[in-house]
Order: sequence, then structure tokens, then C-alpha cells
Amino acid sequence: MNGEPGADTSASSTNASPAAGGQPQRVRVRAARSAPASAAAYTVSRELDEQTEVGELFIGSLIRSQLRLALVVGGGFMVILLGVPVLLAFLPVVSGLTLFTVPLPWFLLGVGVYPLVIICGALYVRSAARNEQRFLDLVDDA
Repeated sequence: MNGEPGADTSASSTNASPAAGGQPQRVRVRAARSAPASAAAYTVSRELDEQTEVGELFIGSLIRSQLRLALVVGGGFMVILLGVPVLLAFLPVVSGLTLFTVPLPWFLLGVGVYPLVIICGALYVRSAARNEQRFLDLVDDA
């Protein structure tokens, strides 16, 4: 195996290269570069399913944001609803007004509340859906 023409190369024919002068080629074996399987296995959705501390943290965050939204919308509704009696207490002249033969305070509390309820409900549903979508985006990204 001295690389001369006519030399016996049957023993190393698989490793010999004619361009390298009959010397066996060096083969480098490497492992594939990839993330460890354990890191990919623990996704946020799995954390949520298994109810780990991380999953509880994510769920707690969603619950707190929904509670905060409910308190803000409910508080705003109550402020506006309680504003009618306060308005009547400070402006007694409004108590004497009538609309369609119905006293204005009764009309405001009886008819004017329904559009307020619908508007507050629509705002709440839209904001709650936005909170949930942000939560799903957070879970998908992580």
C-alpha cells in the first residue's frame, strides 16, 4: 500500500481514493444538530394540560385579566346607573319633567337602562374575546 501503480489495494478498496494517491480517506462522523427532544416536548399547552406551576401561572393570568375586565365594566355600569338618582338629587327640576306622559326619572331608569346594558355587554364580550385571543397567542408562541 505504498500508492504505486499495480500495488495490491484489495484490502482497502473501500477507503482508497484515486485522487488522494491511494491513501484511505478520513471520514468524519458527526451527530445531527437538533434541539433536545425533552425541550420540544414541554410546550405551554402541555404545561396547561398537566396543570404544572407554569400552566397555573398562565391560567391565573387569564383569570385575573378577565376578572379585572368584569370589575371595570360592572363598575362603569353601576356608576352610570347610580348617576341617575344622584342627578335627580342635585337637580330636582329634572324630577318634574315628563316624556310621553311618563316622569323622566322613571323613563331613564325603565327604558334608558336597556341600551346601557347592551352597550356594556357588547364591550365586555369584545374585550373578553380579545383577552382570550392574546392568551392563545401567548400559548402558541411559547
